Amino acid sequence: MFGACTTAPIESHTAEDWHDVPLPGKRRTAYRWELMPEGRVLVAQADSSASMYRKRLTRPADTLHDVEFSWMVQALPEGGDVSDANACDAAARVLFAFGGDHARLSSRNQLLFELARTLTGEAPPFATLAYVWDTSAPVGRVVTHPRSDRVRKIVVESGPGGLRQWKRYRRTLAADYRLAFGEAPGPLLAMAVMTDGDNTRSQLTTRYRDIS
Repeated sequence: MFGACTTAPIESHTAEDWHDVPLPGKRRTAYRWELMPEGRVLVAQADSSASMYRKRLTRPADTLHDVEFSWMVQALPEGGDVSDANACDAAARVLFAFGGDHARLSSRNQLLFELARTLTGEAPPFATLAYVWDTSAPVGRVVTHPRSDRVRKIVVESGPGGLRQWKRYRRTLAADYRLAFGEAPGPLLAMAVMTDGDNTRSQLTTRYRDIS
């Protein structure tokens, strides 16, 4: 999915400033950095678990460029479906968090954000855009998270074809945000990866690199 980066990188793929983000009531996915022949690689190992690995950013909306990332997935969660609240596991996700006017949120979302703040100590971002590898949804589908319409996912890979090999991607972040949310993005606040198998009780191993 991607070639050489020709614009200023959003972030390097080094371990500096990345940190684990646990989810309430969930076992943590294990994330670690390894040095491999192709460079430094982030290894995610999920065992009926779910958590993110995140890096905070400060990028105004008018400075957003193309994003590039790659991953190698060993297996998909059996029965995984990112549109189903009871099966929304994915072997690979790259997520981008955006700021915005929280006063524009619906009453339901404001209640959900306050609940999240109580449970985790921080409110969710105004909007989150995720690129995912789903078990069966067609590539290009935009999926609204079944529990929050402030999280939307674009399927960039589907099905078992291409497992156990590096897959590379280049996406235009602002255009994809408009596609998913129907408006221009706000400032970029963070990026993260997430490999989770808590709903399907899956054991998954995914490697990430070249996130820029």
